[in-house]
Amino acid sequence: MTRFMDVHHNMQGITADQLLEAHRADLAVEGEEGVHFERAWADPESGTVYCLSEGPSAEAVQRVHERSGHKADEIHAVPLAV
Repeated sequence: MTRFMDVHHNMQGITADQLLEAHRADLAVEGEEGVHFERAWADPESGTVYCLSEGPSAEAVQRVHERSGHKADEIHAVPLAV
């Protein structure tokens, strides 16, 4: 499995409750795509949201986001970590 960091733009004003709701929506369908969403972060001022996941492909990650109603603008593989 590969780790992915995806980025969502234009989510200005997102609240902690909305971020949690979006994360839970991903968790509800992630297993069907073989993906696991580990964590999400947001900057309400800039409208940027970041999600860290693990899965078989960027396409599988995007399918989860599309099904839960918030398509990612960018998805980056992050194969190295320290």
